[in-house]
Amino acid sequence: MDVKTGLFYLFAAVLLFAAFRVITARNPVYAALYLVLAFFQASAIWLLLRAEFLAITLVLVYVGAVMVLFLFVVMMLDINVEGLREGFWKHFPLAAGVGALIALEMAAVLMGGFRLTSPKTLSAIQGPETSNTLELGKLLYSQYLYPLEIAAVILLVAIVAAIALTLRRRKDSKYVNPADQVRVKARDRVRIVQVPVTRQAEPVAEQPAAAAETKA
Repeated sequence: MDVKTGLFYLFAAVLLFAAFRVITARNPVYAALYLVLAFFQASAIWLLLRAEFLAITLVLVYVGAVMVLFLFVVMMLDINVEGLREGFWKHFPLAAGVGALIALEMAAVLMGGFRLTSPKTLSAIQGPETSNTLELGKLLYSQYLYPLEIAAVILLVAIVAAIALTLRRRKDSKYVNPADQVRVKARDRVRIVQVPVTRQAEPVAEQPAAAAETKA
């Protein structure tokens, strides 16, 4: 076993351990950190496969942007973990069945792709004068053009939906319309009341009890 094979098994073992800890960690922050570790191991495996563009993209997009955002959201929200785990065993059989089905489908797709790949195609792609980024771009914008456009439309719809959800007016929150602040005038905010400068002192009525004591 050479060094490359040993590194592949090492990265794969750490990746499997991190992925297992993502779904078994009790703390959501730890689960997010384990997911970051899993992404790093996957990018290292991409480097071993000479797919530098995919490795850097995985680190920059998922680790540098998506997971950092998820981590901040999880740390800012006070998530009740015990409340989330109340129905875990109730929905576990359905979740396990769906997970097993997805795993079988992925295994069927991967094994079928491995059998259909010829050594000539691999040698042509992994040639010394071939750029994997160029080959990836050719595949995306020629053979997988329509799936790429569909994914772009789905992401655009998701962005618009997220903006629409955040712009909803809540009845229990107070806010100020900036347009009303711009159109405000001084006479609408301040009212000047004319008050006389001096006032005569009003005579104080003498109380009956005090008058009786004076006569006595």
